[in-house]
Amino acid sequence: MIGIVMFFVGMLMLLIGFPVAFTFGAVSVFFGLFSGIFESLMDGGTLIEGFQAGVNMFAFMPHRIWAIMNNTILMAVPMFILMGIILQKSRLAERLLEAMGFLFGEVRGGLAISTVLVGALLAASTGVVGASVVAMGVISLPVMLKYNYSKSLACGTICASGTLGQIIPPSVVLIILGDVFQQPVGDLFEGAFWPGLTLVAVYILYILIVSFLNKDTAPAIPKNEFIDNKMQQIINAFKAILPPLILIILVLGSIFEGIATPTESSAVGCIGAMILAWMYKSFSFKMIHEASLETVKTTAMVFAILIGATAFSMVFSYTGGDEIVEEVMRSLPGEKWGFIVVSMIAIMALGFFIDFVEISYIIVPILAPIAEAIGINPVWYALLIALNLQTSFLTPPFGFSLFYLRGVAPSSVKTIDIYKGVLPFILLQVGVMIVFTLFPEVYGVSMMLK
Repeated sequence: MIGIVMFFVGMLMLLIGFPVAFTFGAVSVFFGLFSGIFESLMDGGTLIEGFQAGVNMFAFMPHRIWAIMNNTILMAVPMFILMGIILQKSRLAERLLEAMGFLFGEVRGGLAISTVLVGALLAASTGVVGASVVAMGVISLPVMLKYNYSKSLACGTICASGTLGQIIPPSVVLIILGDVFQQPVGDLFEGAFWPGLTLVAVYILYILIVSFLNKDTAPAIPKNEFIDNKMQQIINAFKAILPPLILIILVLGSIFEGIATPTESSAVGCIGAMILAWMYKSFSFKMIHEASLETVKTTAMVFAILIGATAFSMVFSYTGGDEIVEEVMRSLPGEKWGFIVVSMIAIMALGFFIDFVEISYIIVPILAPIAEAIGINPVWYALLIALNLQTSFLTPPFGFSLFYLRGVAPSSVKTIDIYKGVLPFILLQVGVMIVFTLFPEVYGVSMMLK
């Protein structure tokens, strides 16, 4: 039971607020040494022998760290992050929001619909959730409030649209899950494309229905607010949409067609982002320097967590914790369905309190071997987890999108407005998860191993 105790101690320390990477590292060292000493004493050995056994457990950590740093799949993570930050600094979101707002503003709920569509485009081009939520919160939220949109609907739309970058490729979550499941990232990108678009469609449908049922929730912008030349509006919109759309096709198309690996296409994406920044007249070496620094900080955080999680999972396995979890999961009623339901509920519950990176590197490696052992398709299961992890950005009290929006929202918007706004979108995401679980063939994947 040492491994199980270690798991709960780690979760408790995270909830208290200790840094993630250091928590995993410290807890694994403490329980690794404790396990060696305990085992030695139980076998009639000495304290020194037990301490030495605990130290020897970590003899292979340098090899594990070296393997992580040489992982070609994970090389795509910093490249896609850099691509997203460059596009963020080139004011791509502002251009898209202005263009889409003119196109859909005359429709009831049109500003909210344009926010969803821009969120989808930003997800497929930048994939940076924080940047998307902040940009739309700064630009789109004041406009929606100006035209008397419901505060909760406006806030919920922005938060939900910003999190689309977690499921729509190129998603960092999918790259991490591809590494954990040892599956081609291209397969995950291809499999996540249609569930991501389904979420976009469901969000828009919800906004249209709410706007139709209550005319005051999301009123249309008066026609006299627009410029006279409608054709010019359409031309301006295409000018804003076409460049990022070409970049998306180049990056994702090269992966889907097998022309390039995700790592190679991420490099293409970085070059394309620089070209777009030059086209938008925002390119400078200072901007590239700042984007590179932000990328290094974010990448260092991800890899520090990964190294701490590797030590944690190593000790957890050594103490037999994974065997206990597997035994419990395999004894659940309903066999495969029991495992799927319980694992999804557990991931969603943890998403209320901890980040997707910790869940991906601590919880998922425990569940992945069990899923494969009972015949569940790892690609389908990884996509289901990705959909689940997306909700962790929306769930109170620690959903990151909620914090991002709270930081830029005007004082007239209360925190309760943001919480109320995201609840319908969380239910919509759960609904899409259920459809994906029950009818995976609709999305071109199978739940079971072939």
